[in-house]
Amino acid sequence: MTEATVRPGALHELSIPEAGRLLRAGELASVDLTRAALDRIARLDPALHSFIRVTEESAVRRARAADRDLRGGVDRGPMHGIPYALKDIFDAEGVPTTNASWLCAGHVAEADSTIEARLRAGGAVGLGKLTTFEFALGGPSFELPFLPARNPWSAAHIPSGSSSGAGAAVAAGLVRAAVASDTTGSIRGPAFHCGTVGLKPTYGRVSGHGARALSHTLDHFGTLSWTVADTAALLQVLAGADPRDSRTAGTPPPNYLGVLDRGVAGLRIATAPGWYADDPATLPEIHSGVARALGLLDDLGARVTEVTLPPYDLFNACGRIIFAAEAFANYENLLRRHPKSFARYTYQRMMPGAGVAAADLLRAYRARERLTRALDEIVFGHNDVLVMASGQTTAARWEDFPADWPPPRLVNDMFAIPFNVTGHPAVQLPIGFAANGLPIGLHIIGRAFDEATVFRVAAALETELAQRHRRPPEPDPGS
Repeated sequence: MTEATVRPGALHELSIPEAGRLLRAGELASVDLTRAALDRIARLDPALHSFIRVTEESAVRRARAADRDLRGGVDRGPMHGIPYALKDIFDAEGVPTTNASWLCAGHVAEADSTIEARLRAGGAVGLGKLTTFEFALGGPSFELPFLPARNPWSAAHIPSGSSSGAGAAVAAGLVRAAVASDTTGSIRGPAFHCGTVGLKPTYGRVSGHGARALSHTLDHFGTLSWTVADTAALLQVLAGADPRDSRTAGTPPPNYLGVLDRGVAGLRIATAPGWYADDPATLPEIHSGVARALGLLDDLGARVTEVTLPPYDLFNACGRIIFAAEAFANYENLLRRHPKSFARYTYQRMMPGAGVAAADLLRAYRARERLTRALDEIVFGHNDVLVMASGQTTAARWEDFPADWPPPRLVNDMFAIPFNVTGHPAVQLPIGFAANGLPIGLHIIGRAFDEATVFRVAAALETELAQRHRRPPEPDPGS
């Protein structure tokens, strides 16, 4: 879609840079962009349950302020006048942060999280809070104060992961960009299963101050969006050191939007099919989709090399021990005082951390150091990015989740947790659809703090694969 062909009903199809150019040219107002999004949420979200709370009044107020600033020659950056939404673990002053839990039902944030503060300072327009699993954990549950989000491609399937509301909202065009968290894959899972772009930045690239902690050394804070350019624009505003979060690094972010058209000629691409190629549970469409993407990169001038990574199970075991111990430590007091106030899945996933010994946790931390070094040596010692499948199959059905956790092994396990363990930046890119009509995706992983090269590869593939305008059918609000 070009800017010249934009219709009011198609505003949700504009990328952030496209909308930004129209805003700066005076051909579009943030108020119109915001009202169009609010109208779409009101019309479609009753069937999707992607929003926990819509902040309509403040959104219109912020949009009007953004328009006044632009008319007065004040440009606050790439997100100026652009609507977004937050996963409901991030504080926004005066707005409830529920964490989708009965335990937080009465909590109203007294101050902005760093992420919200940076977006507000950047002139962006917050539309509200998005559905999550309880404390960004657990699983799809009907025991929480809010209904779980639905996959916009099929109501019979889950959106996957605790950032499920963000995945559903972005895919359905309710919002073009959302901010979420990823501890074991909760950004990239919903992005994969809802067909959006999902970014887990380098550990420490984006501040988690004012976000509910789950696992201090695995939590990453990133984005789900409709295009790679949207992702780059949002990270440009969010990235940077924060004295209130000791995890953040002082590495200054480059101009992410400025690298998107550089292409991939001369880049060295590693691929590692060993984690999934010989597993019969991996869909043939995923095999062929990854092969096609690698072929396109080769045609565009990149050099593709196959590498052998340490076994996936080593990364997974290391991450699960760290996750269990840290999550339990964060919630031990609540678990002891209010065990029956947790949803069943959340309680069952947190309590095993009580049995992780200090020696086991220390061994897991040391294993993480070894695995990170191995990834850097095997892949990034000779290559610029790693390209592989995001997961084995499409979104699970609701009926696959029994009353108790864990459910039987689901073959849609994401290959996500290894890069939470190592902290490398990773993007999930939609690459097409399986025979059942559900999205499939590709994982692009880069060197620490080199999101820019990941974006170059993702942008080149996005252009070649031409998936951007394939939206899910609009749901029936009465369903």
